[in-house]
Amino acid sequence: MAWRNHSAITQFLLTGLSDDPVIEALLFALFLGIYLLTMTGNLTMLLVIGADSHLHTPMYFFLSNLSFLDLCFSSVTVPKLLKDLLSERKSISVGGCLAQVFFVFITAGTEAFLLSMMAYDRYAAICHPLLYSQIMSNELCLKLVLLSWGLASLSSVVIVLLAVNLDFCEAYTIHHYTCELPSLFPLSCSDISINVDILICSILLHGLGTFLPVFFSYARIVSTILSMKSTTGRSKAFNTCSSHLVAVVLFFGSGLVRYLVPTSGSSLDLILSLQYSAVTPMLNPLIYSLKNKEVKAAVRRTLGKCRHCLE
Repeated sequence: MAWRNHSAITQFLLTGLSDDPVIEALLFALFLGIYLLTMTGNLTMLLVIGADSHLHTPMYFFLSNLSFLDLCFSSVTVPKLLKDLLSERKSISVGGCLAQVFFVFITAGTEAFLLSMMAYDRYAAICHPLLYSQIMSNELCLKLVLLSWGLASLSSVVIVLLAVNLDFCEAYTIHHYTCELPSLFPLSCSDISINVDILICSILLHGLGTFLPVFFSYARIVSTILSMKSTTGRSKAFNTCSSHLVAVVLFFGSGLVRYLVPTSGSSLDLILSLQYSAVTPMLNPLIYSLKNKEVKAAVRRTLGKCRHCLE
């Protein structure tokens, strides 16, 4: 299937975050720091969870997959952003643009499913503690993760087909720092009403299909926590969910607004995209480790092992 156009477009120009060299230098330093923290934090989580047998549980199995997804998600857009901040001409090939659209959707879509399954995991742990090991078996956890990738891949193919079928005339400047489908629509000179309707339906099905299980899981969790007589029990139960709840709000809040609200080319579009594609992947390891005694203890044990090996 070919990319149809009237001007033989082979690449797009990106407006980026700024055209001021001083601001671009500052932004480069900022996002380089964010990217390095993202890589370090998520790789550390993967290493610690893999090395410490105390963390070989369903919750940390999902968390390790979340860390892997955050590594991938951030790497789809941030390295290109860093390159463009050092370049006078910010361009991306048609193939590169399609690739970005696909990989943004597959990583973000899989993360949405994964956050939904992590909510169900917390529901099973708090509302059915005696049956938890039976409900969240290793086989079920693996199937849920594979299902997440499968459904997200299917959704991503649909989204990319929408982009491939766009018809472009003269406009080839994307008012964004990366290739995202909402930013491509304003460049098309053909009727995009059907494409927009399909995109909105796809996002709603994907978003609601992953957010509703989170909502109902937490409704049951809150009901169970409020029925607990022990203050200590309530506090412990709340602490096991608070990190995940913060991650859900950060991810779903910015992602759904970005794709459901018509693109305006304003700074809000850029901020929302940066929030879920750069900032959230950096924050997730901090969110899940700062208040988590098990992770802190595992980090200490892993560091102890490393020191012992070096001696």
